[in-house]
Amino acid sequence: MDVSRETSPDEIEPEPAAAALIFGERIELARSFADALGRHGEERGLIGPLEPPRLWSRHILNSAVIAPLFSGRVGDVGSGAGLPGLVLAIARPDVEWVLIEPMERRVAWLSEQVEELGLDNVEVLRARAEDWKRGPSLDAVTARAVSALRTLVPITAPLVGDGGELILLKGSAAANEIEAAEKQIRKFKLTNARVEVVGEGLLEEPSRVIRATVR
Repeated sequence: MDVSRETSPDEIEPEPAAAALIFGERIELARSFADALGRHGEERGLIGPLEPPRLWSRHILNSAVIAPLFSGRVGDVGSGAGLPGLVLAIARPDVEWVLIEPMERRVAWLSEQVEELGLDNVEVLRARAEDWKRGPSLDAVTARAVSALRTLVPITAPLVGDGGELILLKGSAAANEIEAAEKQIRKFKLTNARVEVVGEGLLEEPSRVIRATVR
């Protein structure tokens, strides 16, 4: 029996004060996205039942705080519910975003949100990163909660042009992931692979990214 339901507003985490600082004049779009994902994310299989009470702090702001790291044309591999791609597209309207997602129901959600939010800087592409046909044409690639770095490098680095970057959201074990991916980092000629912490003093739990340059 299908017991999915719309999540009520009082089950969704209240907006933290940092949200307005991070999103600035784009805060209303961020609120609209948070409301839609909070209410419909579980019933549509985008987020788990434990996520609405920590939606802002654990997911939306965790994604948005890294927005200043990007420029040009950026791919988000495995965009899923739009974390981080849609959130970053809201925060950075001056950057072009390609949301790469293979699952049809998630692509439908992403496309709906792009239309409802009026985002003209986003392309939703139904594909696996492994099936990318456009060559090394992106300035950067990001991903969040997709897979370990040693698995991500072979499917993300080929999308990025010379001198572009991988900027991947990771958890507290990010440094260990770099060590475990040494073989792939050498094979795909990545340089300056390191962990950066973003949002200290702004978020209770700052975000961590693995950054590396593609050569």
